[in-house]
Amino acid sequence: MNTEKRHFLRSLIFPSFLLIVMWAVKLIEYNWNLNFANLGILPLKAVGLIGIITSPFIHENFQHLISNSIPLFLLTLTLFYFYKGISGRVFFLIYLIVGICVWLSAREAYHLGASGIVYGLASFLFFSGIIRRDSRLAAITLVIAFLYGSMVWGIFPDFFPGKNISFESHLWGLISGILFAIFYRKQGPQRKQYTWETEEELPENNDGITGDVFWSAPNNFDDFMFKL
Repeated sequence: MNTEKRHFLRSLIFPSFLLIVMWAVKLIEYNWNLNFANLGILPLKAVGLIGIITSPFIHENFQHLISNSIPLFLLTLTLFYFYKGISGRVFFLIYLIVGICVWLSAREAYHLGASGIVYGLASFLFFSGIIRRDSRLAAITLVIAFLYGSMVWGIFPDFFPGKNISFESHLWGLISGILFAIFYRKQGPQRKQYTWETEEELPENNDGITGDVFWSAPNNFDDFMFKL
């Protein structure tokens, strides 16, 4: 098995684990007629602090779970595959920042689901690809814009009147993704530098001319003949 294939298989582990836990939680709720909504984020209430950790695994219904499962899996896989050195930090920082900011600023209601993380990952991958100017990452940026570009409307409550959507989670996910794309711009994959793009400082010759100089004006004819 080559290195690239091993890396891809390793990148599958964490997003697969996330989905297994999310679906296990929902199946337990369904089979035993339970409701874990009280494990969501309840803003500015001490009892709601636990939701910062648990809320991404709690979903209102199977439709809610399915709508988050596919993008969460694909975006997490993309993060861990292309951003090997920083993927874990980026994921867990987005996870925590979104949860904390929702707890501090959102409406008084239980906020459930992984959509805040989905927005954070999509935002990070999109803006990181633009900032780094790498061809592979730029391709990912285009794919994300094509598949999930419509997600931007999810931060505007007026577009979904009467629906119980955590716009605050979406907004903080978007913001955190942008911030971490900027913060980690010097870490992780970088654009390849080609020889014609790198200008090395060349030494100064005896005539005070800097540059790739093959010869300089001779002081006399003998010097000129020698240099030729």
